[in-house]
Amino acid sequence: MEPENETKAEQTQEQEQVVNPWEVSAKGKIDYDKLIDKFGCQRLDQFFVDRVFRLTGRTPHIFLRRNVFFAHRDFNEILDAYERGEKFYLYTGRGPSSEALHLGHLVPFMFTKYLQEAFKVPLVIQLTDDEKCMWKNLTVEESKRLARENAKDIIACGFDISRTFIFSDFDYVGGAFYENMVKVAKCVTYNKVVGIFGFTGEDHIGKISFPPVQAVPSFPSSFPHLFPGQDKLRCLIPCAIDQDPYFRMTRDVAPRLGYNKPALIESLFFPALQGETGKMSASDANSAIYVTDSKNEIKNKVNRYAFSGGQDSIEKHRQLGANLEVDIPFKYLSFFLEDDDELEHIRKEYGSGRMLTGEIKKRLIDVLTDIVEKHREARAKVTDEMVDAFMAVRPLPNMFN
Repeated sequence: MEPENETKAEQTQEQEQVVNPWEVSAKGKIDYDKLIDKFGCQRLDQFFVDRVFRLTGRTPHIFLRRNVFFAHRDFNEILDAYERGEKFYLYTGRGPSSEALHLGHLVPFMFTKYLQEAFKVPLVIQLTDDEKCMWKNLTVEESKRLARENAKDIIACGFDISRTFIFSDFDYVGGAFYENMVKVAKCVTYNKVVGIFGFTGEDHIGKISFPPVQAVPSFPSSFPHLFPGQDKLRCLIPCAIDQDPYFRMTRDVAPRLGYNKPALIESLFFPALQGETGKMSASDANSAIYVTDSKNEIKNKVNRYAFSGGQDSIEKHRQLGANLEVDIPFKYLSFFLEDDDELEHIRKEYGSGRMLTGEIKKRLIDVLTDIVEKHREARAKVTDEMVDAFMAVRPLPNMFN
């Protein structure tokens, strides 16, 4: 009887936790260990952090040191190849469904910028304006406009134009890219795509036909202007773990088409201000910090909405300390406070009750305000001409230097 009961419990938990490219929800916290088991990826441990430092000579990014990027597929093979003197390229993306990005949207781009600089490799960034047109019921024109607006925020992260190609699907899909899409589509049955993505009979055929579009940027021949005759060039994809289903499909197909399987390095989800059970929502501006928020808006959101693990009275807090497992100000600082020693100090002081909730929130407001103001200043300098330059179909002659 016992194994059967365990199976039922696991099935119940799986039903309570939904993670796919279009929905992330759970009753309680996301169980990342269960997600790793379900998806079949591997934990990213300290061995990889140390190896990245050894190979690049650069201090590993805080997202790597603090397990924000916590899982991978074949990252070891990327590092093996790099150690042998072989190159690779990076691929990441953004679905442009809103005017402004929130801090959670910036996480993969901040990390990808670090990878580009540390390994000195080229990068392709896909703007899936076609996807958002189909899923969010936006017009083609509005999707294309949002893609360009989001491109400005991406460029403001500081990517090297001599190593970076940004493209929108509506503008770029065709030629060798489309040929690869057709090849992928022929390899994936309807039953397979339903099994991976959970499509139903109510979904229009545009959704069912979309996965090859996100798959093929991981094949170098999709970019003949960048990688001519380099069909065996490896690809590394930094992304949140909800994008994993796309690349499980891609990795299954790649060897059948003569390509290397893309490697992935995958991040945790950035929690909503209201807590890890909450979901950041474009319809609720108070669920997230946006790059367009003013200093006062950031202060107001953190003070009013950031879920606290502190106790409900100072006396009780001094006695018991804060619950750091649920405290959003501490979790946000774990993402964005650069100083490891200061974070450890806050962990001890706040966890023991010597630091109060108001103090940690004040520190978080300072950290977030600094990030947002620097981003806003950088974005103000991004012109339409700069967007055109990043999106121009052109060779990148110094991309591996």
